[in-house]
Amino acid sequence: MPESAIVVGGGLAGLAAASALAERSWHVTLLESRRRLGGRASSFRDSRTHTMVDNCQHVAMGCCTSFFDFCRKVGLDQTFRRQRTLYFVSPPSASRPYVCRFRSFPLPAPLHLVPSLLGLRFLSIADRCAVVRGLQRLARTPPDVPEQPFSEWLAQCGQPRKAIEFFWKVVLVSALSESLDRISVRYARQVIVQGFLASRRSWEMIIPSVPLDELYDDRVRAWFRRRGVMTRLMARVHRIRERAGRIERLELAGGERLQADHYILAVPYWAAGPLLPEGTRRELDRRGSLSLQSAPIASIHLWFDRPITRLPHAVLVGRLSQWVFIRPTEATAGGPFASGHSPSWRRLHGEASRAAKSPLFYCQVIVSQARELVRWPKNELIRLVVQELADVWPTVQQAQLVHSRVIVEHRAVFSPLPGVDVRRPPQQTGLPNLHLAGDWTQTGWPSTMEGAVRSGYLAAESVLRAAGRTERVLPPDPPPAWLSQMMFADSAALRPLGPPLVSEQR
Repeated sequence: MPESAIVVGGGLAGLAAASALAERSWHVTLLESRRRLGGRASSFRDSRTHTMVDNCQHVAMGCCTSFFDFCRKVGLDQTFRRQRTLYFVSPPSASRPYVCRFRSFPLPAPLHLVPSLLGLRFLSIADRCAVVRGLQRLARTPPDVPEQPFSEWLAQCGQPRKAIEFFWKVVLVSALSESLDRISVRYARQVIVQGFLASRRSWEMIIPSVPLDELYDDRVRAWFRRRGVMTRLMARVHRIRERAGRIERLELAGGERLQADHYILAVPYWAAGPLLPEGTRRELDRRGSLSLQSAPIASIHLWFDRPITRLPHAVLVGRLSQWVFIRPTEATAGGPFASGHSPSWRRLHGEASRAAKSPLFYCQVIVSQARELVRWPKNELIRLVVQELADVWPTVQQAQLVHSRVIVEHRAVFSPLPGVDVRRPPQQTGLPNLHLAGDWTQTGWPSTMEGAVRSGYLAAESVLRAAGRTERVLPPDPPPAWLSQMMFADSAALRPLGPPLVSEQR
């Protein structure tokens, strides 16, 4: 009879853990308290436009090996589009807005992006050269660098004010959703080294071409059905019960009791405490795992009556609005605005024009590290964002804003503060059949989709070890390009951060 596992939580961490065990012929039950899978990667149907809208635009990079391993496994790999050019819009100080195209050149990594870096015209030549020197110094920094805020490191490195404001802040706040004084050097280094310097394609941006609900709810649930995974929605766990040093059962809110050989708790850190046995909860409390600090992300959703730009996305430098993602509706599906979008996406999102009997042009504006915005009136935030778009694209002034809404994910990510890693728990708890998953556990990655999937894979490895099977689930990271290894081999700086060794987890 196959061994059994119950996974509590249907976010990416729980989905990854369940998929890994199902592949190995385990009997898996997945419990999710909500009506859908996907966790924070979710969509909703906008009642005014009748379109499916993602809560917040989720983006992966080419370096996200575990995330794409999961997507290939469950059949999602054809539902993403790859952006090989990033479009940086000059800051407001420019007399007239212009676009700098950031792309890879036919040079070996880490030189492939140097021409684009030197082409960021909104920085002076001196500032561009300072950025290149800073990148080189950061790449040569050992991965186990002493904990320090990245803002201090930049000051010690002599980075100019505009280089910090218009390059380092733009890249790292978007990637880590925190201010530079609340980002540790090791995670800033990871974004730069693994995300931009290690290989020619690691930096490329990969965006879902279908709504997140279709990805992680519809399609993953269908894969689970084929693999025999029992998925139970609206199944709220009340308590995990321990007896004689092991987990004996789960108790659901309605009183139902469930048992399995192993249990994986794959919920956010703020939700884990009330479910855990007292001893495990005390241990995580002592470690500080259940009180990690978090950072909000705001997404401003705008529907115009006409196209405002031909770009598929834009990085707005030096503004409140940080990223703009454009999604065409049926009215523009045949034109230049539809570049890179799948037919299924266009079919799904033509609903707005059919319902409203007129074409709509949708864009989503992202503001990471949005603590100050939480207290803003939503109308004022929308007004300011639309004004910023009009400053960049004059066509906005002629366009009518048909509909808008603001969504703030208050605990979107945990803050990658200096010293945060000592507070992140391993996947194996002190109880042999209880395991943890979630991007907040020890993964070696910040709070990202990649970190969530890694945690699920590592939790599955923990289950297999406890069952007497030493088996690697986590796919290996690809080696850095040969020139990157040669240039930075003196400090082993391109070695990626990783979770602690198995012996340390125990």
